[in-house]
Amino acid sequence: MIRRKRPVQHANHERWLVSYADFITLLFAFFVVLYSSSQVDKRRVGQLALAIQVAFEKMGIFDSSNSTPALVKTEPMPFSDVQMIENAARVQSLERIVNPTHGELVGAPEHPNMQEMQRQLETALAPQIAKHLVSVTPTREGIVVSLRELGFFASGSTVLQPSAEDTLGDFVKIVAPYRVRIRIEGHTDNIPIHTAKYGSNWELSTARATEIIKVFISQYGIAPERLSASGYGEYYPVTTNDTPEGRATNRRVDLVILNSNADTGPPLPPAAIKRLDSQGTPERNP
Repeated sequence: MIRRKRPVQHANHERWLVSYADFITLLFAFFVVLYSSSQVDKRRVGQLALAIQVAFEKMGIFDSSNSTPALVKTEPMPFSDVQMIENAARVQSLERIVNPTHGELVGAPEHPNMQEMQRQLETALAPQIAKHLVSVTPTREGIVVSLRELGFFASGSTVLQPSAEDTLGDFVKIVAPYRVRIRIEGHTDNIPIHTAKYGSNWELSTARATEIIKVFISQYGIAPERLSASGYGEYYPVTTNDTPEGRATNRRVDLVILNSNADTGPPLPPAAIKRLDSQGTPERNP
């Protein structure tokens, strides 16, 4: 039986092309990833630079007329310039607000003009302040507009009296354009309460604060994320509970307009507030 000879296999000297093609493909993908990453970083750096520029414009350091790049008609606008213009419009629309009454630019929520806001509140609420139903007090954490129970709630109730609507409307008209955060605090005296609806001063104080929040949202359209409600019962009095007048003063709802340095925690005890006030901070009185 005759066996066939196997053909002699010659070495393929072009097999390196397969490895080379794979290497070139991977190298191409690598540089594509690097290029896309560099473009993302450039956009982020541009957004950061734009935010810094807008902040300095508000402080009056940079000229606002130079906030957008000049338009070039002879050639297409670079992509980076297009992004800068879009980012500038977005930042300005989010961080600036126009007063609908006077058409004036009001400070951003990070830097509200607290002194101007206090002056406007004292003017708008002057009739209630004269009747000792409302007080406007600057504090370390912002401005406290204190609403005494006598002019806003019946004893042991969370139903707002009709006369309270005008006061809340005047408050919102002044504060809303500033876009500041507002903490509504309910406070009571030290006389225990136990009714069919509210078993303690904690529940009553919290329910009153929540009731005002519902009015702010439903009637005046204030964004819910700007509001917070707290009930402190009898534990943060502003004066003594030993007299009927002192207890009437302690039964209140405080609308705390928070400044940029304030936190959202509970109010400081009166002793701590007095220590701060002795160092130059206005005292928080009713």
